[in-house]
Amino acid sequence: MQISLEFGVELVHTINTETLQLRRTDTVTKAVKGNGKSIEEQVFERQAMICKAFANPVRLQLLDLLGKKTCIVGELQQQLGITKANLSQHLTILRSAGVIITQRQGKQVICSLAMPEIKQACTLIRNVLNAQIRASKELVS
Repeated sequence: MQISLEFGVELVHTINTETLQLRRTDTVTKAVKGNGKSIEEQVFERQAMICKAFANPVRLQLLDLLGKKTCIVGELQQQLGITKANLSQHLTILRSAGVIITQRQGKQVICSLAMPEIKQACTLIRNVLNAQIRASKELVS
């Protein structure tokens, strides 16, 4: 299958959808892979998926716990005070977003962050929110 990319009247290039090629025309750079989306578009889609995974207070607490140490599922359940079924749903969302990894050791399931950058991202967001809260309190005072 071939795809032709056109910007204005200029034909940039025809590429095979199974290969990855970069082409530049003036200020437009397109990197296209088999799905027809640029690398930048793919990154934004993954970023949205991770942000959706972060969009729940229980999942954020879960990530905070995992940022401190690797935990057994039962330990997470106890610390969060939620049902096993609810924890399983949250873990599935975080795992499908590539944020956590789970490993089975005998009867136990062990959870950890997929990358240390996840902890850094959560800390950064929390710092921004703390600054916003401080700023809003100063406005009220």
